[in-house]
Amino acid sequence: MIDISGIIESGMEDILSEPTEATRKAVATLNGDIVVLGAGGKMGPTLALMLKKASGNKNIYAVSRFGDKAVKARIEEAGVETIEADLLDESQYCELPEVENVFYLAGMKFGTTGNQPLTWALNSFLPGLVARHYKDARIVVFSTGNVYPLVDINSGGAGEETFPEPIGEYAQSCLGRERMFEYFSQLHNTPVTLVRLNYSNEPRYGIIVDLTLKILNDKPIDLTMGAVNLIWQRDANDYIIQAMSLAKSPPAILNVTGPDTIPIRQLAELIGKKLNKEPRFISQEAQTALLSNASYCFSKFGYPKTTLEEMVSVIVKWVTSGKKILNKPTKYDIRDGKF
Repeated sequence: MIDISGIIESGMEDILSEPTEATRKAVATLNGDIVVLGAGGKMGPTLALMLKKASGNKNIYAVSRFGDKAVKARIEEAGVETIEADLLDESQYCELPEVENVFYLAGMKFGTTGNQPLTWALNSFLPGLVARHYKDARIVVFSTGNVYPLVDINSGGAGEETFPEPIGEYAQSCLGRERMFEYFSQLHNTPVTLVRLNYSNEPRYGIIVDLTLKILNDKPIDLTMGAVNLIWQRDANDYIIQAMSLAKSPPAILNVTGPDTIPIRQLAELIGKKLNKEPRFISQEAQTALLSNASYCFSKFGYPKTTLEEMVSVIVKWVTSGKKILNKPTKYDIRDGKF
């Protein structure tokens, strides 16, 4: 069990960025240095820190606009070299490091509705710029399970072979991201892995944080999206880094999530017990939900190390102790794709 007594934000990032031995070995096999593009977001800092811990003498670069300078300072302190850049500005690409390995985490979800042009620029146009610039590298692309259709709640989730049917402009633009990397991978024979993730959780954000806050504030929980997949962010980072070993042309696809289909009702009741509060529910579970099957990932890299019980315990303690959260709801319950 993770002990968060006395832990502050930087300490939590240290926990979330601790690599497994398998991840250390995976990074050791990579030739050359590594860059994380879009490193200032929710997962970028801990991914960059994990790469640094696992890297030995490799240079690790983190590229972002770094709106939060505290994030920039924390990863610099750990020995990651940061570069402030707007990746939509092609004139800045001459400042990017020439490396053999690229982790692409840039993108936009929140605020998509009402700002569709920027969403498409960041999620579909920008990937073309990056894929062309780093055509001679190996690339892991951070994508999303939102490219899949809603599937039967008892199906076990969409597999990598499931044909994408994105709902709404955010999900459509994310499929655009994948298609741009696919195009340039085939054009230049660039090895690529497309990682479709849902949903990563840590104490500052994620579905468990969302539900904890709703229960604490006596807000009703909509059950229509009746089930989800969850994974601890440290486990997700491990899989994302090891996904570099699968990179090929045409691109490999890897679903990254936890092994279970978790009913929202059951999850809320588990959280409620730890809070000693009864959750309030509205509506009924639909027969379909956004679910992914990560059995291929487990066959390659093993099962996640962190259980649902551990995730819930740590996150509830973090939130109820008044520690920092990001105030970025996942909007997991949106079914029409309007984020």
